[in-house]
Amino acid sequence: MTGAGDILGQVCGRLGLALLALALWAVPAAAATLDIDRSLCHATSGVDRPDAIASTIRFSCSGAPTGYRQGSLFLRAPLKGAAARRGDIALMVHQSRFDRLAVAFSYADGATRWQQVRAGDYGPHWRAGGQILFEAPDRDVALTAVTMRFDGLSSHRFVRARILSTGEAGMQSAGMAAAVGAALTLLLVSCIYSLSLAFAVRRQYLAWQAAWSGTMLLWGGLWSQVHLALLPGMAGTVTAQICTFLACLAIALATVSAATAIDRGTAPAWLRTTALALGVGVGLAGIPLALIRGSSLGLLADSLGLVVIADLLVVTICLGWAWRRGSIEARDFLAAWGLPMAMLAFIHIVDVDDGFWGGGSKLLILVAATWQALWLAAAATRRLAHLRIERDHALSAEAQAQALARRDPLTGLPNRRGFVESVTPLLERARADNLPAALLLVDIDRFKSINDIHGHDAGDVVLCGIAQRIARWEGPMCTVARLGGEEFGLLTVGMEGIILSRFAESIRRGIAGCDHSDAIGDRLVTASVGVAEVRPACDFRQLYRLADGALYDAKHGGRNRVVVQRHRDGPGAPQDREVAISN
Repeated sequence: MTGAGDILGQVCGRLGLALLALALWAVPAAAATLDIDRSLCHATSGVDRPDAIASTIRFSCSGAPTGYRQGSLFLRAPLKGAAARRGDIALMVHQSRFDRLAVAFSYADGATRWQQVRAGDYGPHWRAGGQILFEAPDRDVALTAVTMRFDGLSSHRFVRARILSTGEAGMQSAGMAAAVGAALTLLLVSCIYSLSLAFAVRRQYLAWQAAWSGTMLLWGGLWSQVHLALLPGMAGTVTAQICTFLACLAIALATVSAATAIDRGTAPAWLRTTALALGVGVGLAGIPLALIRGSSLGLLADSLGLVVIADLLVVTICLGWAWRRGSIEARDFLAAWGLPMAMLAFIHIVDVDDGFWGGGSKLLILVAATWQALWLAAAATRRLAHLRIERDHALSAEAQAQALARRDPLTGLPNRRGFVESVTPLLERARADNLPAALLLVDIDRFKSINDIHGHDAGDVVLCGIAQRIARWEGPMCTVARLGGEEFGLLTVGMEGIILSRFAESIRRGIAGCDHSDAIGDRLVTASVGVAEVRPACDFRQLYRLADGALYDAKHGGRNRVVVQRHRDGPGAPQDREVAISN
């Protein structure tokens, strides 16, 4: 189990990340980014004005646009280069919060071709990775400019657009779809696996981890617009708002999962409480942040980013503290959080929103989340496999101890406790089938004198030799044991009358024929045998009392003999008594 769990986790993790890396780097990301502050000119108008006014309004190429939230924002970029001369141009716009987006391709002959999407209706323009693609119509005229019109835009700060060739746009869309598909598939596997582990081993943090994986899966599906294949009406603002809330919720769930994974005694209570408070605060802040569309959205997003960094820092300190106290879970979480924290630090230092085919920081976060989910699932599997091995060893040791508790340590035969447990079902079966049952008690004659004359070591040798001889009669219908001291017992089912008498006599003769010369010289060792035969069978206590009475008669009748008492209609019925005396 350990090897299978480790190999599965490692293979899934490495294969998944390899597929993501291949998808990320298989296609070059050569595209011209449209920067509002440098490469775009802007203008505003009322939302009720037609798109055609774009050719008449005055654009400003400096400063930041204002006054567009209740109207329309126009952004224009001139086009140059060989691709523009061929008309082989595509515009890739990152999904944002707007009511309507119209794109105009202007040609050298004065013609303008408009394309548009609306919130809830992206049509054929949506692409995986949260992007919208507009391809210039195929004309034999050079392109001169591209113009974007946003109606009801929440903030120009979140507008991301790139100019690239149509062929490159297709290749990048395919690469992005492959990367997103691999990440979402691995997140789904991790979610299901963590949830199954949580139910199997009753560990709370695994349930939180499964919830986090599911949230990241849902966020990744909505952000990448994969859901539009089934729910095209969710295109645009609604999806962006849900993604904002899910991103905050994922941080809260990750914090709770990490805080509940470590034992209470391995980290200070105040540190755990602080981490949980920050995480829950981020999750609750996602509700108003998802609903806001005004100018305060950017400021609130920046403020929340600082809180997120503080939350991650406190969680890291908490995990590090617990690791130093010996928490294996804390070590696993630190290893899993290493890549996501490095990614967060990287995207806060370096602006990558226009990189990675437009996926930018969100694609990096999705990859890091996939890594974290796979690592934690593999670590949990490995740890639980070790616990299972330890449990199996403990159960095996317990079973061995119980078996030893039912065995006589000197002779290796079952002791009285083991004998009673094994013969009870035999007697019940004999009683149910109306079969005869018999208990033979064998007592070594004058065994005390052997110990007194030759010593206890010699007596032990004699007992072991006799036990080896008695063990030969062990079988499906006969159970043997050392009941204590020099007394042995044999219980048979289905044997009666003359056959039982001969069997008891063979036991007496076999014991008398044992060679103990190495321990006690030429001294003969004999045994007395008391036999109780009953039909129908009774319980062991009654059967032992009857056999003990027969053994008493054998001992007081001269020893080295067999006495058989038969009870045909139960222990209280009249009995027959048979005595076999040695030659």
